[in-house]
Amino acid sequence: MSRRRVLLALAGLTAGALGPQLARAAEPAPKVMRLGFVGPNSPSNATRSYTAFWERLRELGWVEGQNLIIEGRWAQDRVERLAPLIVEVIGRNVDVIFTVSTPGAAAAKNATSTIPIVVVAMSDPVRSGLATSLARPGGNLTGMSMGYSPEFSGKWLELLQEAVPGLTTVAMIANPDNSAALDLAKDVQTTAPKLHLRVQIIQVHEAAALVGAFEQARRQAQAVLVHGETFTLQHREQVTALAARHRLPAMYNLLPFMDAGGLMAYAPDLAVMFRHAADYVDKILRGAKPADLPIEQPTQYVLAVNLKTAAGLGLSIPESILLQSNQVIR
Repeated sequence: MSRRRVLLALAGLTAGALGPQLARAAEPAPKVMRLGFVGPNSPSNATRSYTAFWERLRELGWVEGQNLIIEGRWAQDRVERLAPLIVEVIGRNVDVIFTVSTPGAAAAKNATSTIPIVVVAMSDPVRSGLATSLARPGGNLTGMSMGYSPEFSGKWLELLQEAVPGLTTVAMIANPDNSAALDLAKDVQTTAPKLHLRVQIIQVHEAAALVGAFEQARRQAQAVLVHGETFTLQHREQVTALAARHRLPAMYNLLPFMDAGGLMAYAPDLAVMFRHAADYVDKILRGAKPADLPIEQPTQYVLAVNLKTAAGLGLSIPESILLQSNQVIR
């Protein structure tokens, strides 16, 4: 199966797979255009949010094989593959590049200053140097930021503090190869003393080190904060299993960890963000310039709690958390 077919298989989309009710555009689509897609992970462990992106494109009138050619590539969870894959799709004369995550954004931005780039799920693009401002990106890159701020660090820690009696120390599992993880680690360390908490940063960037990381967390802390990105998402089943084995209540900053049995997550709704990224791709394919499209931050955040996981940890989730929750797994 070709990479393009694999890409579309993920979304459940082949020409005509969705009914004509989805193929409604506000205006006729232009001539056949080329979309370059580079995903940091692989089809087997990509989140369902990708489906939302492809479905939204079809709703906007873009049908692969009719008016859209998709040059799709997957980095197979290897960050070092992003740059050459971006160069590869650029060589296919694409009209716009769509990618995911801060490493994907950086790889695309370094590869071209002319081809429009739409990114979803990147960290603060101003802080990382990808854009001059959110309101006016000022270059060829735009899209959706995760919207994380120091306030988010406080929310994650406060929820753990409320859920775990006697909490004094939180271990944060972070990939040192990901600049977004390092930025968030700094925010967490700055925020923790205000809540009378200590934070131990445990750096992990390969699967073989996860077991040792959770053993260290068990010795040093009473709870864990896991930074979600390509590496940890790839191994989310192992991550949540290790948290359960070591009886460590864990907070996650991405919702897919909940499908793998995570205890709590407070995060943007990725499906909403991916759908909105399709709107941006549509606008650019119809003539808009990325420099004129503000980089948007999420407006919908989800607090998810897994009561079955809590019971396995011998933890009673307070009613105050349940009342805030958008999603409760029983």
